[in-house]
Amino acid sequence: MTRRIDRIVMEWRRLIDRVCDSYRPERHYMRGPGPKWHAKHPSAGPTL
Repeated sequence: MTRRIDRIVMEWRRLIDRVCDSYRPERHYMRGPGPKWHAKHPSAGPTL
């Protein structure tokens, strides 16, 4: 009986961890130089 309860609890925790995962890789991708870089490199114009 105890093993069954432990397994149920473990599965619930695993499910909650998957649903509440706060890691979003798209937030960490490089999007290019920011305003500080552009301020330091004024001769580098936009590239197309």
